[in-house]
Amino acid sequence: MNISTFRAFQSQNYRLFFAGQSISLMGTWMQRTAILWVVYMQTHSAFMLGLTAFATQFPSFLFSLLGGTIADRYNRYKVLLVTQIASMVQAAILTLVIMFTRYSIAEILILSTILGMINAFDVPARQSLVHFMVNNKEDIGNAIALNSSMVNLARLIGPAVAGIVLETWGAGICFMLNALSFIAVIGSLLMMKLPVYMPMVHTKKMLEDLKDGLHYLKSTPSLGALVLLLCFISFCVLPYATLLPMIAKETLGGTARTYGYLNSFIGIGAFIAAIALASLQNSINLQKVLLIATTILAVGILLLSLTHTLILALLFSGIAGFGMMLHITIINTLLQTTSSSEMRGRVISYFAMAFFGMQPLGALLIGTISHYIGAAETLFLQGCIAIIITAIFSSYLWRVSN
Repeated sequence: MNISTFRAFQSQNYRLFFAGQSISLMGTWMQRTAILWVVYMQTHSAFMLGLTAFATQFPSFLFSLLGGTIADRYNRYKVLLVTQIASMVQAAILTLVIMFTRYSIAEILILSTILGMINAFDVPARQSLVHFMVNNKEDIGNAIALNSSMVNLARLIGPAVAGIVLETWGAGICFMLNALSFIAVIGSLLMMKLPVYMPMVHTKKMLEDLKDGLHYLKSTPSLGALVLLLCFISFCVLPYATLLPMIAKETLGGTARTYGYLNSFIGIGAFIAAIALASLQNSINLQKVLLIATTILAVGILLLSLTHTLILALLFSGIAGFGMMLHITIINTLLQTTSSSEMRGRVISYFAMAFFGMQPLGALLIGTISHYIGAAETLFLQGCIAIIITAIFSSYLWRVSN
């Protein structure tokens, strides 16, 4: 690691964004961890875990293309400000429901669905706005990698804190802390001094803009292949995290803290991966690194499925997190740095659709399979599928990289 690892911090707007998001995302990971634990402790059902993940993420699949078009047509800054306020309100309502009502799983699923709808508009606006926060456009790739390090630092700390809070004070406090954390990111947005927004004249209807985005991906195979790869990995492999409550409780004989630690070690691996990626030179061949990353993800999940020891489970969770974050961040970086500026929001919306949209569908499938064959066995199957997917895409990515 050297000073160039943090070169995007030379831009004040990006420093503000990074600081605010870092605090907010810790709260977000606390809420994610607490929701799955609450659902599992109430139902002891792998299917309900999958259904909860589905409710949170599938709306992003349905509305992400619309969210990307909104980000391209309107002021991304204002869109992001609205989505952050809406997320804070959602967390506050969830807090009141959990702490002051005799809630059922139905209320959790409804509020999770609302958050998924908000995220469909939040992700394209937030990701594409980074270009306007960085003064030197050569530092955009570095900013994207630092964003990933921010997410995974939060994933490292948030679940660990959530595990302690869950055992000590309960889920309601986790949700309350998440609601309060949005004050930081909203404050950082209000302090930014971005270029004056120049509205573009749109002669096409929104539906035509959506079609243009799909046509752009079809006519740019290098981008389309990346989105397709992410679709397969998101559907078949990334829902492995849905099974962590079962692994913690049944395979490892642990508690909420065990579950939090597993999530945190995924965050540790992912944080190391993001920092490593931020330290790479601009000339590095990212397609080749992507193949290595996907292989590491597969190996980490396979090893995790075979262990019954907490220490080894934490180690293998870290390996899986390392590969997962390299995979996601490299695809995100390639999509943002090689797509045209007028199409970037829609390209990111396809990224969001593949990442957030396919995971809930996969989570339903993975939850159903694990109900019949067990969590560890399902993890092993996912690791094998990840290796097969890597083999299928390897020849194309290797050819593109040369």
